[in-house]
Amino acid sequence: MQETIRFASTPVGEGHPPFIVAEMSGNHNGDLDRALDIVRASAEAGAHALKLQTYTADTITVDVDSPAFRVSSGHELWGGRSLYELYEEAHTPWEWHEPIFGLARELGMVAFSAPFDPTAVAFLEKLEVPAYKVASSEIVDLPLIRAMAETGKPIIISTGMANLSEIDRAVSTARETGNEDIVVLSCTASYPATPEGSNLRAIPQLRALLDTQIGLSDHTLGIGAAVAAVALGATLIEKHVTLDRHDGGVDSEFSLDPGELHLLVRETNTAWRALGTAYVGPTEGEAEGLRFRRSLYVVQDVRAGDVVTPENVRSIRPAGGLEPAMIDVVLGRTFRSDAPKGTPLTWNLV
Repeated sequence: MQETIRFASTPVGEGHPPFIVAEMSGNHNGDLDRALDIVRASAEAGAHALKLQTYTADTITVDVDSPAFRVSSGHELWGGRSLYELYEEAHTPWEWHEPIFGLARELGMVAFSAPFDPTAVAFLEKLEVPAYKVASSEIVDLPLIRAMAETGKPIIISTGMANLSEIDRAVSTARETGNEDIVVLSCTASYPATPEGSNLRAIPQLRALLDTQIGLSDHTLGIGAAVAAVALGATLIEKHVTLDRHDGGVDSEFSLDPGELHLLVRETNTAWRALGTAYVGPTEGEAEGLRFRRSLYVVQDVRAGDVVTPENVRSIRPAGGLEPAMIDVVLGRTFRSDAPKGTPLTWNLV
């Protein structure tokens, strides 16, 4: 496994903060100015990358309106729509890619895309994208995965709907090109996805079985699943973003608005920093607290020869005296010397 993978100049791996990818998808609503506003909002929220999807209705399907080419009528978001109609609305015009990528790079983000056919790979190569994403439905298109991996650039593989055999074939296909810069994304390809269907406990298993970095392509509402994924070892989080869910759009229902994206960046970073190591014991930050642990103290002025009693010796804060567990050992003994109230009880004193 590549411990660190560089997306352009940005390192991604367990030793680095989670890499947050803002997926624009079709949330531009057919308006380039809105698309550029999404780029600006994503950068301001702190996202590390901006991702597009590169296809047209004709490169991803054909214009046929039969049951096989229509989304099931009961689908929560796109029920009854033909694939061609849906992709015609959702696609990002190819002539928009250059200004979108240019603005994202200008604002300090990595900019890349998910190509859906070989012509899209060739197009994105001309734009010198630094990485590629394999969408969940394309995980079975091994020639397409090979074309992406052969560029030698990092490849992100989303695993929605896939079984372990299909995931392994996709990863193996990428590796056969000599490309080891692979991140596999745990994913539930339902829109929106439920937390119960996310199965985040698979993240450590996928990492062990595939020997790759693991991330999360998350379609649940909110940021809770993403934060939990980081705690389980995810190094990359992808979430759909929009300016305002009330504006509509094909993916708006399960997308983050800019404020939520900012929270995602902040809280996944907090989760990553909180992981620390497997060390169990006091930390440097607890040094002051250790001074105020309980210990045995003289709580009344005593004179040499006085008997140690519960009235003149007690377990109190701060530290400095004998451990509280020693109280039964010292009770009934006598003081060797005078001691004022507030003196820590030590073996030299009794």
